[in-house]
Amino acid sequence: MLDGHLLLGWLSITLIVYLLSLPGPSAAYFGLTGNEPLSILPLNSLPEENVGRAHYKLCDRLKLEKKQRRMCRRDPGVAETLREAITMSALECQYQFRFERWNCTLEGRHRANILKRGFKETAFLYAVSSAGLTHAMAKACSAGRMERCTCDEAPDLENRKAWQWGGCGDNLKYANKFVKDFLGKRSNKDLRARVDMHNTNVGMKVIKAGVETTCKCHGVSGSCTVQTCWRQLLPFHEIGKQLKSRYEASVKVGSSTNEATGEGEISTGRGLQEPPPQPLPGLNDQIPRTMDLLHIEDSPSFCRPSKYSSGTAARKCYKDKNCDAICCGRGHNTQSREVTRPCQCQVRWCCYVECKQCTQREEVYTCKG
Repeated sequence: MLDGHLLLGWLSITLIVYLLSLPGPSAAYFGLTGNEPLSILPLNSLPEENVGRAHYKLCDRLKLEKKQRRMCRRDPGVAETLREAITMSALECQYQFRFERWNCTLEGRHRANILKRGFKETAFLYAVSSAGLTHAMAKACSAGRMERCTCDEAPDLENRKAWQWGGCGDNLKYANKFVKDFLGKRSNKDLRARVDMHNTNVGMKVIKAGVETTCKCHGVSGSCTVQTCWRQLLPFHEIGKQLKSRYEASVKVGSSTNEATGEGEISTGRGLQEPPPQPLPGLNDQIPRTMDLLHIEDSPSFCRPSKYSSGTAARKCYKDKNCDAICCGRGHNTQSREVTRPCQCQVRWCCYVECKQCTQREEVYTCKG
């Protein structure tokens, strides 16, 4: 877990980051892989007469494609949900990679350059973006923030004896339909486009696999003669952990030719000491049906400044935990400082918290340049 100061630090940094537009044939899906700026756009500062169409301005600021902008404008709740999805995906990405050499850097041209390549990091960005949008939309439906959807009625849930469908479930069915329509179908004429689409689908599938049925008992003295049940999504932090695990086990794919048929096919290279070469695939290549994230090329080290990251010099690390890995063998500096934090907090009647201020000395470790 992050301590409070570190958590506030990366939250505040993220909220002022602007994601730059990305050129390229397989770009511009949505979220961390699209053109949308990651920013908190205050709607409450708009004049009262414009509040009814405030979502129009937000849709325009998100730099969506024509069809996406139309879908954004037709329901006032969509714009806010899109913004929430972008922010949630970015925060989760940075949280999951906080101890890594690549710490989900989103500023400058680093993100754009990564998205031009087929790295493991690219795969994660596509997956977490689609997962964030699916999760945010399903939650928005159940929270009553959308005009075109409400709670999940779950008609396919098994109706056991003494069960009554109730509560307000997260509407994953509507969310999946919306996301597929919002992202649309992309060109599948090259390996990269199909890998991007596969990783996008993995993000949506991880959300679907994490649906849980929650029940509440009703009856005399808690006898549970009747249960009210509804379906809920896992917290997005749990989704992020699953996607990070898939990132760690990402499979490198290439294109090869089947000598018997003469048709191109996707090969994973598993079991080989060296990954296969990457010639241009044929139109009949198929991406393996798998929940693995897929990547095409090996990632850079992210140790030194490059067009993909600012390197790890001066990065904070944790001694005996990740300094050796993050600092790439260059060693780390140690700085001692005094820090004052609230401590010995007590809740007073009524209703506030009273804390003492405690000063302690701590050591901070940063990577050498």
